[in-house]
Amino acid sequence: MSAVIGLEDGTIVTGTGFGAEGTVCGELVFTTQYTGYEEALSDPSYKGQILMFTYPLIGNYGVSDECFESDGVKAEGLVVRQACPDPFHHSSKRTIYRLMEDEGKPAIAGVDTRMLTLNNREHGTMRAALINGSDDGEAAVQLAREQPKISDIDLISKVTCNEAYNVKSKIDTSDKKHIVLIDLGMKAHIMDSLLARGMDVTVVPASTPASAISDYEPDLLFLSNGPGDPQNAIEATKAVNYFASELPIAGICLGHQVISRAMGADTYKLKFGHRGANQPVKDLSSSIVHITSQNHGFAVDNDSLEATDLYTTELNTNDNTIEGVAHRDLDILSVQYHPDAHPGPMDTEKQFFDKIYKMAGGDK
Repeated sequence: MSAVIGLEDGTIVTGTGFGAEGTVCGELVFTTQYTGYEEALSDPSYKGQILMFTYPLIGNYGVSDECFESDGVKAEGLVVRQACPDPFHHSSKRTIYRLMEDEGKPAIAGVDTRMLTLNNREHGTMRAALINGSDDGEAAVQLAREQPKISDIDLISKVTCNEAYNVKSKIDTSDKKHIVLIDLGMKAHIMDSLLARGMDVTVVPASTPASAISDYEPDLLFLSNGPGDPQNAIEATKAVNYFASELPIAGICLGHQVISRAMGADTYKLKFGHRGANQPVKDLSSSIVHITSQNHGFAVDNDSLEATDLYTTELNTNDNTIEGVAHRDLDILSVQYHPDAHPGPMDTEKQFFDKIYKMAGGDK
């Protein structure tokens, strides 16, 4: 099947299509991870984006259906140099070809992902269109230019849960804590890490007002990761303001940005974002550098933090962007990276989620 991808700058790349026939639009973003394509494709933070892997061979260990971060593929489409047609792994149930077909998502292989990545790094993230079943590059470029910018799209409402639900931890503890988690596009393994520490979790939609959250009587308010611009998380921002002096508050990724904005900081769009499982983050209190998994296109503005009561706890050693903040007086903590580490190294999972348990009043 013929396929083409067109960028808003006029770049046209043709290749071999697989997955579903059709057309999708979104930002073309790249990730540097070698493995974890199953987790990445199902990460709700990729909603509104066409995901490209810099690693040249994707799909070589198949798809197990055991590593999904949500109920299906959330990336709009997939771009790879080479897709493996014959995976080999004892847990594999289907190929990357079958996954994209089953999920109704178009994908393209046989393209120069190195060139596209360098173009992305030089000129910044661009809008793109992927057409499966056609080689009309001019049509793809036109579609790319016509789509709205990601900050103008409410992506959170497309990935948040429809109604509140509760999940009880199976860990037997005499001092069980209860967290309300605002679902901005939550990865499943965030929930797993919270439950593993004996905390019950009530998940609420992103549009839930603070007054409704109060009715659950939480020990801590948690804001998840998610897609798009943090300025669109209106109710979540209001909730942070409402509970700032009443409850401990923690967040990851988009949640980190929302918390920072609620406390008076600004956010901005990165040139090409941080996406991969090899991002170095320095803990400023210990000077230890951890290797982390990340997926974000926005960041907290460093200069704006000076006018708030937040302070920087961690920095990205590649570009000195903020990777963590805490409040000087209140029990508020957040990180930009993904400590749940799916995919990615486990450097920060224990220290971050143990800290959350203590913030909620746990005895660890």
